[in-house]
Amino acid sequence: MKKAIFYKEWIKTHRYFWLALIVSSVFVIYALLQLQRVIGFKGVEHLWEILLSRETVFIELLTYVPLAIGVLLALVQFVPEIQQKRLKLTLHLPYPQRSMIGLMLAAGLVQLGIIFVLNYLTLWAYLQSILAPELVARILLTSLPWYLCGITGYLFAAWICLEPTWRRRIIDLLIAVGVVRIFFLSSVPEAYNCFCPGSWCTRRRRCCCPNFRCPVSRRDARTDPAPVLPGFETAAFVEKILTH
Repeated sequence: MKKAIFYKEWIKTHRYFWLALIVSSVFVIYALLQLQRVIGFKGVEHLWEILLSRETVFIELLTYVPLAIGVLLALVQFVPEIQQKRLKLTLHLPYPQRSMIGLMLAAGLVQLGIIFVLNYLTLWAYLQSILAPELVARILLTSLPWYLCGITGYLFAAWICLEPTWRRRIIDLLIAVGVVRIFFLSSVPEAYNCFCPGSWCTRRRRCCCPNFRCPVSRRDARTDPAPVLPGFETAAFVEKILTH
């Protein structure tokens, strides 16, 4: 039954999947071409200087692309079934309704994950060839909330589509707008690093949250006695290049 449900969802959304993958890849490539244009006119040293001294990451073009892809996927997946009243027939199959809806959402999330991971890998493959690891992390962490917003937007759009009454849909829409708005409250690069879980981003938290205090174990104190701000070594290197 699970394979049949996944196959049914793929039949509904496979055309949109390829279209979304192509369109998102075009946006990513165009954003990277803007970086390449700066390098062509001013050189890579100028690009590094701008990334370190100004609040920009040069890929702001991608800000709302993941959200649009996620919302449109939910509409393509659920609206035709609701209009043609096929969803009721699907939910009346001899299979638990919650499990059925969960599998339908999982099929959409898998497709979104493939698109977003490929976009992310494209960004990383190009950026790591021209920028220092600190700057690559700065750009990728800045864009991470945009892709998480795409997943959130997909789930909210599916929730709204599955609501049976318009009154509830309006309430759900207001809640969705409020939650999605959180992902775009700040345009400062790495503004959401403070919400990163785990110790892997503790250093980057210190950069955007000066008042953040994280208990460091004795083992961590020995291996990493002093915090190093991201981009500090890179800034010194750029300054050395510019002086020459």
